[in-house]
Amino acid sequence: MEFKTLRNIENSFRQIRLYAIVFALLCTGITGSALWYSYRFADRQREKIYVLDNGKSLMLALSQDAAVNRPVEAREHVRRFHELFFTLAPDKDAIESNMKRAFSLADKSAFDYYKDLSEKGYYNRIISGNVQQRIEIDSVVCSFESYPYSVRSYAREFIIRSSNVTQRSLVTSCLLVNSVRSDSNPQGFNIEKFAVLENKDMQIIER
Repeated sequence: MEFKTLRNIENSFRQIRLYAIVFALLCTGITGSALWYSYRFADRQREKIYVLDNGKSLMLALSQDAAVNRPVEAREHVRRFHELFFTLAPDKDAIESNMKRAFSLADKSAFDYYKDLSEKGYYNRIISGNVQQRIEIDSVVCSFESYPYSVRSYAREFIIRSSNVTQRSLVTSCLLVNSVRSDSNPQGFNIEKFAVLENKDMQIIER
């Protein structure tokens, strides 16, 4: 009888120990899940940015990894440089203003190309002939497989005179390096080894 009682006590102790272990594991699982969900919720909240619209209302904006947008920013940087560099009006101050803004996006290679055209009288002919020049970017191809990033741009130039419009094919190449973002360089890139590979007449339209 006494042996049976001891066995019952031992079985009861084992059951209590098993229940305690299961309860401890359950508590640990619940605590771990609660921590994981809380950290996940905090990360999601950090991705949300609230912008005040002229002191009137709050607008929700979402943040993301800056590296995701680098290809888009690279193409926009190159596109903006070409628009500034190759859009010309028959006005010296306007040309110099555009060039100054373009030079903030590139290294000395762009200035060297500008200087070469200037020495050949290109800009003087633009001014004296009352010629407008504009550019349309067809595509900008960037390779991010190696650094610095290689870029090739395909565009069309339109030389607008009073008598005709000359359309030219323009192909350029350059390298892109990371730079500091600023008001004059919002994408944070700098163009190096800028070169014009092709710039030839395609079509002349009489006006």
